[in-house]
Amino acid sequence: MMTAGLALHTDKYQINMMYAHWINGSHNTKAVFEAYFRKLPFGNGYAVFAGLERIVNYIQSLSFSDDDIAYLAKQEEQYKPEFLEELRRFRFKGSIHAMKEGALVFPNEPLIRVEGTIFETQLVETAILNFMNFQTLIATKASRIRQVAGDDTLLEFGTRRAQEADAAVWGARAAYIAGFHATSNMLAGEKFGIPTKGTHAHSWVQTFRSEQEAFDIFAQVMPDQVTLLVDTFDTLKSGIPNAINTAKKLEAQGKRMNAIRLDSGDLAYLSIQARRMLDDAGLDYVRIVASNDLDEGTILDLKAQGAKIDTWGVGTQLITAADQPALGGVYKLVEREVDGKMVPTIKISANPEKVSTPGKKEVYRIISNGSGKAIADYICFPHEEMPPENGKLKLFNPLHPYMRKNVKNFEAVPMLTPIFIQGELVYELPQLEEIRAYHDTQLDQFWPEYLRKLNPEIYRVNLSEEVWEVKQRMMAELMEHSED
Repeated sequence: MMTAGLALHTDKYQINMMYAHWINGSHNTKAVFEAYFRKLPFGNGYAVFAGLERIVNYIQSLSFSDDDIAYLAKQEEQYKPEFLEELRRFRFKGSIHAMKEGALVFPNEPLIRVEGTIFETQLVETAILNFMNFQTLIATKASRIRQVAGDDTLLEFGTRRAQEADAAVWGARAAYIAGFHATSNMLAGEKFGIPTKGTHAHSWVQTFRSEQEAFDIFAQVMPDQVTLLVDTFDTLKSGIPNAINTAKKLEAQGKRMNAIRLDSGDLAYLSIQARRMLDDAGLDYVRIVASNDLDEGTILDLKAQGAKIDTWGVGTQLITAADQPALGGVYKLVEREVDGKMVPTIKISANPEKVSTPGKKEVYRIISNGSGKAIADYICFPHEEMPPENGKLKLFNPLHPYMRKNVKNFEAVPMLTPIFIQGELVYELPQLEEIRAYHDTQLDQFWPEYLRKLNPEIYRVNLSEEVWEVKQRMMAELMEHSED
């Protein structure tokens, strides 16, 4: 979980390209890269940016240790000792701009912009994408679940099914950013201050002579934290009646049982019956927790069936993003130094959606002053001036240029924030609760049709006319050269 010692958390081709630049003498050439994704995950209407804190920690501690250098010296490429000494002295001196964690983000807009020498901007690609892709994916999945769960309590229960410890801990953090209320992971609780929640396993009940004894002893040990798992043997005939008995014993002590947990069977039917049994026993304050491979689809279905569930424990489907286990974010060169001047560069592909947008860019969120809601995201070059507040801004779809719209009476909110400037951290990392609150304000900026689970409205991401014209010109020039 530590970010120290991660200089070799990179792909070998990064080191090889750095070496080739060093041999060529081009390693100090200036370059600008942008990280973004091309397609929204899960068929959702938005994504939630996450991973910035880990990226900041990684950049701050980025250096090659003696062990790293010794390992590189053994590689079949036989890197020259002078190159290895260059790496030993390496520190990141570039600049990074990024979205704030918790921001709602969309395809083909820069989430992170990295500027510096080609040597340093190339090295950090793999780690930045690794941290951004995973945490953004999990935060998006968590926000999607939250949209379905409404005001219910959401617990992150995924540790044992996560792809190793880092995924469990940072995944729990990403889920908390997007609205989950607690995690079962104690290390995530310690590291990030996330509330922790837990009940007991079936093995606790199996350890004792009877289910009733197991419940009573658990309640004696932690009388203020009693949530009982009621499906070890028979939920309706044994588990709930025994839990009611324990709850009555707690009441006699002036205590109240928190909840029961259902972890198998027909959760809709069992929760309805459990609610009736608890209410008939005068235990209307006892909540019902459900777990068992839940995701936004099953939660939506259970709600449609009238399930009486207050709290959802979501594990495997969240922490592994089971229905789409990768975001697919990319990191593309958009500007490079030629003869002392920075010039835009473009990547052409046989797949139109893979053609990059050239040039260093800014992202603005266009907010209607009338409704306070987001109209579109607007991508332009840094030197372009935004129209005054009462001026007109021309929006057009970069894939369908005939689709144009003029907007007035708007606020243009810059979305990319300076994080590092010439190697110095200039951004104060917010507390996790601040990030959660920021995510909530982001959700409030969007109409419900962009946030819904099924068939969300497509949010507009527009290029400025100048950016679009540069892209069209560069594509045409490359096509012309390829035909010569």
